Amino acid sequence: MPPLVAGRLDVVVSPLIALMKDQVDGLVANGYPAAALHSLISPAEQRAVEDKLLAGELRLLFVAPERLVSEAFLALMQRANVGAFAIDEAHCISQWGHDFRPEYRQLALLRRRFPGVAMHAFTATATEPVRADIVAQLGLRDPLIIVGPFDRPNLSYRIQPRLDREGQLLELLRARAGQAAIVYCLSRADTESLAATLQAAGMRAAAYHAGLEGATRQRVQEDFLAERLDVVVATVAFGMGIDRSDVRLVVHAAAPKSIEHYQQETGRAGRDGLPADCVLLYSAADILRWESLLTKRAQEGELTPEGLGGQLTALRAIQRFCGGVLCRHRSLSEHFGQPYPNANCGACDVCLGEVQFMADGTVVAQKLLSAVARTGGRFGVTHVVAVLSGAQTETVRRWNHDQLSVYGLLKELPRPAITQLVYQLLDQGLLRQTEGDRPVVILGDEAAAVLRGELPVRLLLPAVKRAERSVADAASWTGVDMGLYEALRELRTRIARERGLPAYIVFGDATLRDMARLRPASMGALIHVKGIGERKLADLGETFLDTITAYCQAHGLEQGPAPSLPLAPPPTPPPRQLVEEANDGANEPTRPATRPFSASPPANR
Repeated sequence: MPPLVAGRLDVVVSPLIALMKDQVDGLVANGYPAAALHSLISPAEQRAVEDKLLAGELRLLFVAPERLVSEAFLALMQRANVGAFAIDEAHCISQWGHDFRPEYRQLALLRRRFPGVAMHAFTATATEPVRADIVAQLGLRDPLIIVGPFDRPNLSYRIQPRLDREGQLLELLRARAGQAAIVYCLSRADTESLAATLQAAGMRAAAYHAGLEGATRQRVQEDFLAERLDVVVATVAFGMGIDRSDVRLVVHAAAPKSIEHYQQETGRAGRDGLPADCVLLYSAADILRWESLLTKRAQEGELTPEGLGGQLTALRAIQRFCGGVLCRHRSLSEHFGQPYPNANCGACDVCLGEVQFMADGTVVAQKLLSAVARTGGRFGVTHVVAVLSGAQTETVRRWNHDQLSVYGLLKELPRPAITQLVYQLLDQGLLRQTEGDRPVVILGDEAAAVLRGELPVRLLLPAVKRAERSVADAASWTGVDMGLYEALRELRTRIARERGLPAYIVFGDATLRDMARLRPASMGALIHVKGIGERKLADLGETFLDTITAYCQAHGLEQGPAPSLPLAPPPTPPPRQLVEEANDGANEPTRPATRPFSASPPANR
């Protein structure tokens, strides 16, 4: 809004071409004068954008950091009326951020080259050290730091023990058939194997990772945005370029390496403000795998000792989050330094009563610890589980471990469940794993106290309760005619394909639900539907009204009341004097340089 009202140009620094394109498409669809300069546009298109820029016709220009710091582009900017530089995904600046990019560090030169131009930095996932580093690296002078709410109340969080990854994933996706979902995996191989499993089950799914050929990645992304795919199974490479607003499910098939990553990736669900689900299938093996990967990177010189320490600290935080039994919304808010006001969020597994403990957790823990002690602390998790389950493996027979008193002590439990219990003790430090390619399990410092009965242990049961809808999710569908909603979705898809746009840019899910709830009968009524402004009313109003009317007539439904309200008049432009003062102030080099840094509200990020 500021550049639009003030009649100036703001330059947005964005890390990915896909992200720029997505945002510009959305702005242009709403009549906003915006454009992007990047390597995928032709020389003729670039000249057209530069002509508009110098003619003062643009209000937002999106560029990558590499282009922005080039001498040719800086010279172009000095000829334009730049009111502010807005740096998106600003956590990329900080070495403490979860997605550090060295080229972002060069943006400090903007303060030197444009001393009187406002500087803004935006991110959805910045802890206090990251915020301080952004301020220092950009050379901001006495900045105003505004921290919006980190909590995303429309998201429901669940953490489930990973017992049968493929089976659990299929169950989650089948419960949301036809809805958009993202599945995050730790490795490229995992994305391909899981995508193949989903395709074999008849789902419209595809894999996405950085090792794929560029055209393939682009096609998967475009197919997902165009609703030709329902599910993308991806590594973290599938991220900031995705702004599809109607993603209803994000599944982590393995734990991410930090809470910041988790916040960023789950934040791709429910961007339209409607309820969405986030499920993490957790095994403590994920943490051990991350430790190994990070240590290897440090040994190969990719991480400094300081950087490794920071990464391991972040890993411990996500480990506590996954193994804890506190309200998930509260845990996430408090991680980012914000108190959570509610005693019960009503939108996580803990607050919905889906987390259960073993009644005899201490006794089970003693059996597990005894098995490690009796086998001499010389074997890995798989062998310990085999002994406790009463399995007749070659290793068990060779070492005569079928003669031990602990043999078969937990044979009533499936082996994946015993494995999860072992990893819970690893999470709690009662067991430890040695380093190296063939780690073995040994007793932790407090294991003896547990074996003596001096220290109680709580162990989680695998989730046995089916995931219920959150209260907010159920309420969001109240009064919605599902048949009409599906008819409107089909219309939206057809229009999006004809125009080459993602479907959510035509209209978001919240708008379609509101239409299917209110069943407006006129343009005057349609303007009151959430998400419809005058531009889209003029462009698409009649088309959607025709579909609503035809559906209601075919099903004998009355259309909602049609208030005889005139269309809202266009906004009154600000007085010319105020606009001139705003422009003057934006470029006044002697003005005190208090410029805002903001973590924008997550619902909008």
